[in-house]
Amino acid sequence: MKPQAPIIIIKKGRAHHGGHHGGAWKVAYADFVTAMMAFFLVMWLVAQSPEVKANVAGFFRDPGVFEFERSNGMLAGGTPGMEPGRAPEAMTKPDPGALGREREALQSAAEQIRQQLMAAAGIATLRDQIEFTFTAEGLRIELIERTGSSFFASGSAQLRGESVRILSIIAAELGKLSNDVVIEGHTDRHAFTNGDRYGNWELSSDRANAARREMEGRGLKAGQVQTVRGFAATQLHVKDAPLDPRNRRVSIVVRSQAAVALESAMQK
Repeated sequence: MKPQAPIIIIKKGRAHHGGHHGGAWKVAYADFVTAMMAFFLVMWLVAQSPEVKANVAGFFRDPGVFEFERSNGMLAGGTPGMEPGRAPEAMTKPDPGALGREREALQSAAEQIRQQLMAAAGIATLRDQIEFTFTAEGLRIELIERTGSSFFASGSAQLRGESVRILSIIAAELGKLSNDVVIEGHTDRHAFTNGDRYGNWELSSDRANAARREMEGRGLKAGQVQTVRGFAATQLHVKDAPLDPRNRRVSIVVRSQAAVALESAMQK
């Protein structure tokens, strides 16, 4: 009788699939985390006071606010150093009384500037081209050009004599405040060029800087100007008429301390 042959069992290895080792799940997880972050941000905003909501809405209405000033972006991210148990609204909720006092101070400064401009001699034409508006960011004073009536020499950053007197009046009054100041330059959509490497971007920045230099020498405190920005024609004053000369302007923004505090809190 022959010995029984051994039984040989051949097991085939399982096929390895890349499901657990691929990257598809990472994409889905990242989308989930992003959605949750957006959800909690919305929930935090809903719980804020009306003043904070108004300030946040103002920032989104005014794109200029999102300029990154000295590497201090509004949404720098993270909240290191938050005290345990301290709610976000405790850091950002402004004092209504302080808001009212600041508003009154800015309104008073605007009225003082208006009165002094009305009394000043030799600027009758240009003083009608100065606008005062209040936004969530603070007081905005705009020096707006018109056809045949400009604050600067044509195509340059050289201030006219009347413009120097106007900036002196504004600087002397704003120097009495403790608020930060931002100066912006704007142009229209005319393709201005002065050489191969000088256009509307350079012109708008140079005009803002010319206004800064004049104002710092005539009343603004040292360090009061925090930022100088040139926007070229990216933020038109007359949006449906990009070539309108009123788009050429210098904006002097007196920043609300509440807006600055909100920005600082969101950076922490």
